[in-house]
Amino acid sequence: MYQSTFSIPKMDCPTEERIIRLKLEGIMGIRHLDFSLESRHLKVLHAYPNHDVILQDLESLGMGATLIETGPCNTIPSLQTESSERKVLWLVLIINFAFFLIEITTGLVSGSMGLVADSLDMLADAFVYALALMAVGAAVIIKKRVARISGILQLFLAFLGFSEVIRRFLNLETAPNFQTMIIISFLALIANVICLLLLQRTKSSEAHMQASIIFTSNDVVINLGVITAAVLVWYFNSALPDLIIGSIVFLIVIRGAIRILKLSK
Repeated sequence: MYQSTFSIPKMDCPTEERIIRLKLEGIMGIRHLDFSLESRHLKVLHAYPNHDVILQDLESLGMGATLIETGPCNTIPSLQTESSERKVLWLVLIINFAFFLIEITTGLVSGSMGLVADSLDMLADAFVYALALMAVGAAVIIKKRVARISGILQLFLAFLGFSEVIRRFLNLETAPNFQTMIIISFLALIANVICLLLLQRTKSSEAHMQASIIFTSNDVVINLGVITAAVLVWYFNSALPDLIIGSIVFLIVIRGAIRILKLSK
């Protein structure tokens, strides 16, 4: 058994970890992938001494991958995913999808594009968690198919929402219901804080758990942004703060959808 360590300077997002994982899973002989998002390093455990194929695939992603070291490895890491971690991931997936339904419904009813945009961000996270929970032994083609479908759906909804934001900017419509914005965003904030605490309690250093923590932390920031926008809607009696925060979140969702679509290539 051999282990090669790569530096990947542009691996600064959990979605990019997913891109790399799906890219390398099709290579025969790879036994284990150990990601470090903080140091932007990847350790690959492989059965054959030739690491050139792995490096070529990493270089094709355009993330600046370079080989740090390679050599024999006698220590084989545990490849089993802890059942407790899987339970937590299932729980945060369910919470994210539930709040996607709640936020998109209340967002449309109240006229808040901030809530609608945040709901799509929740849906995007649910897609990523679903990909993380797929069985390790599942065929790569199935994972790529799921990534393609989820990415296209997310991109379609985000562009649809962004076009609605532009329409409202041009027509200068009345302000949305700020009370609904505050209440739903506050509930979503509580849900994301609970998810964050559950994920942190696992004390896992595994890449998929660290990625989930980062996604949920980003959600907390977005929730605070929507709450701030609601307060500004009330203070200025204007729809502009809601449209601005909605635009920002929609752009984040579109960026995430494009990255998810890279998984299907």
